[in-house]
Amino acid sequence: MKAKRINRISEEIRKIVSELLTNGLKDPRINTMTTVTKVRVTGDLRYANIYVSVLGDDNEKKETLEGLESAKGYIRMEIGNEIDLRYIPEPIFHLDESIEQGIYMSKLIEKVKEEDEEKRGE
Repeated sequence: MKAKRINRISEEIRKIVSELLTNGLKDPRINTMTTVTKVRVTGDLRYANIYVSVLGDDNEKKETLEGLESAKGYIRMEIGNEIDLRYIPEPIFHLDESIEQGIYMSKLIEKVKEEDEEKRGE
């Protein structure tokens, strides 16, 4: 299957799941500060790997993933209602911690800058 079509389908699924996270899902386990960072659909359109970022501690991240797993059927149904495909991809949720890693790296860089400025000032 063409990569351009797969990318378009992935982007549409990202939009649909993002909208569901803000308005459609009522599960109290799902953190309100959850965002979909990316979606990768397999070449045969059977699976959609959905990467979510959750702002909170480890327990909130775990509960959010559990809530998303329990709502998997509803999410798949909504994807099917919005996108006309022969096979509706099964959502597989993954925790994406790249945002936290980026913040951590930024803090390390700032710390090194401050230490360097202190050494040059002395």
